Amino acid sequence: MHGFLEVETPMMNAIPGGATARPFITKHNDLNLDMYMRIAPELYLKMLVVGGLDRVYEIGRLFRNEGMDLTHNPEFTTCEFYWAYADYEDLIKFTEELLSQMVLNICGGYKVKLHLEAKLGEPAKELEIDFTPPFRRIPMISGLEEKLGVKIPLPLESDETNAFLKGLCAEHGVECKPPLTTYRLLDKLVGEFLESQCLHPTFITDHPKIMSPLAKDHRSKPGLTERFELFANYHEMCNAYTELNDPVEQRARFAAQAKDKAAGDDEAMFVDDGFITALEYGLPPTAGGGMGIDRLCMLLTDNESIKEVLLFPAMRPVGMAADFNPDCQ
Repeated sequence: MHGFLEVETPMMNAIPGGATARPFITKHNDLNLDMYMRIAPELYLKMLVVGGLDRVYEIGRLFRNEGMDLTHNPEFTTCEFYWAYADYEDLIKFTEELLSQMVLNICGGYKVKLHLEAKLGEPAKELEIDFTPPFRRIPMISGLEEKLGVKIPLPLESDETNAFLKGLCAEHGVECKPPLTTYRLLDKLVGEFLESQCLHPTFITDHPKIMSPLAKDHRSKPGLTERFELFANYHEMCNAYTELNDPVEQRARFAAQAKDKAAGDDEAMFVDDGFITALEYGLPPTAGGGMGIDRLCMLLTDNESIKEVLLFPAMRPVGMAADFNPDCQ
């Protein structure tokens, strides 16, 4: 309907790019080369836009070597798309229309009911999630300041801001595991105080540059980017932004990520010289985003666990102690 072309991109990458996540590592024996199972198709899809395919999308598997819980599985399915000559405001409208119409056609109305299992000593709960457009918006930094009654120091990249956020986490009992980078501290605070407000579909918008290495600078808010994440039932459903298309700025952002990786953040991005070369040929103004298919299926089928919508979810082997890996939930 909107003229998008479905494509396929590699699932094994020489450099794991397109997201901040810990990758799975494998080996290409013939080339004697370490390879990574893809954590996102983003960089390849943007290269296709550089090559002249103005609207592309891919539905496929991603692999992230991270924890397992009710909403996370190490391999999962997403729909990721890129749209030349659009920006994140276009994507907000597109996402609202796509999801609200999907819910309307499947459920017969804009409201979805979820039935949560009863917990020990508590009755079962029923939640009603309203997909009636337009969805609520919360600007990340100003929303956090309003919720906590503080003013976060600028610039966000400063040591002063890092120390201030450490103090906020300590004051409110928010645990953040090392390394205590500003990115990780902000992410934990947003999870605790903003995502917890997002029962109904809500856009958290205008993320800081330090949290968004692939997103374009905000046109009117210094230090922020034109990015949004959509949350529903308190979980992330979609991540999208106006794409950064300046190769010089992109290299600087990758360098900042490399600094975080050197400090011990194994989810920080690698420097991808091939992608920077593609940007030097010229990426038109573009917007793009990705949506988790499994979590969407959970909502539409009244399931609380991602395992209920996967035929073969990852499971801990029988006999393995639950505390075998403290990072595995």
